[in-house]
Amino acid sequence: MVIAELRGVTKRYGAVTALDGINLDICSGQLLALLGPNGAGKTTAVRLLLGLSKPDAGQVRLFGRDPRERIARVRIGSMLQVGKVPETLRVREHIELFSSYYPHPLPLKETVRAAGLEGLENRLFGALSGGQRQRVLFALAICGNPELLILDEPTAGLDVDSRRGLWRHIRLFIANGGGVLLTTHYLEEADALADRIVVLNHGRVVAEGTPSEIKQRASQRKIRCRTRLTTREIQALGAAVSVRCDGVFTEMVAADSDSLVPRLFHSDPGLSDLEVTGVGLEDAFLTITENAVPVEVNQ
Repeated sequence: MVIAELRGVTKRYGAVTALDGINLDICSGQLLALLGPNGAGKTTAVRLLLGLSKPDAGQVRLFGRDPRERIARVRIGSMLQVGKVPETLRVREHIELFSSYYPHPLPLKETVRAAGLEGLENRLFGALSGGQRQRVLFALAICGNPELLILDEPTAGLDVDSRRGLWRHIRLFIANGGGVLLTTHYLEEADALADRIVVLNHGRVVAEGTPSEIKQRASQRKIRCRTRLTTREIQALGAAVSVRCDGVFTEMVAADSDSLVPRLFHSDPGLSDLEVTGVGLEDAFLTITENAVPVEVNQ
């Protein structure tokens, strides 16, 4: 079920068009990852959904209502990059304060458990580690018992363990029927969490689909092998987009691996340990944004 949407939305800041007629759907029980380079329009889309800004054209709906209506806003939770919380309040005090803003908040114990904060309830926010602070901010986003979470770079600056810990809590929220909009620069994060991905570039949608479909948008393949051929010799074969040596292995990216592989064997009959795989989401993202052609979505 669609719980938030942008329809034909355009937003300008003076001469700059931040969003140019985009369509976007967020559904319950799913995570939509919104990707794009800096300045692509991700933050503008978030501000529109939160009712912090108005579109110049098109329509924004949150549970079928204007996002600025209180009856719609109390059904969402957000975890944004901007803003700070007082470091002299305890974890429990922060959660109780934020919970008081909502008509039907989660019980304190349930919020603490869902955010993985057991044993930290009486700790001062200023005494927490970076990962613990992010979990508190996540708790403040979910304490109002929202149906939609808007997470803007929620794991920025976290180490790998802390990031994956927060992923577990996000997955639990989705499993319980919540919808999530995630913006992130960690493409591994989008690949691991997203049901659908929308890629923005210069304010327009340039790709949309599942992580697998987005990766398939880049037709390139990654080739890894042991070979005596030099980087220059491989490039001279004419089918490799890039070539690099990684210790005893050589790694290539090719638009036409079916053409390159036979050439490699012809030039080096002793080539071994050959692997041909699809590109990762990061490679696909770079290919899509560098060769961006806007696509029509959600019509």
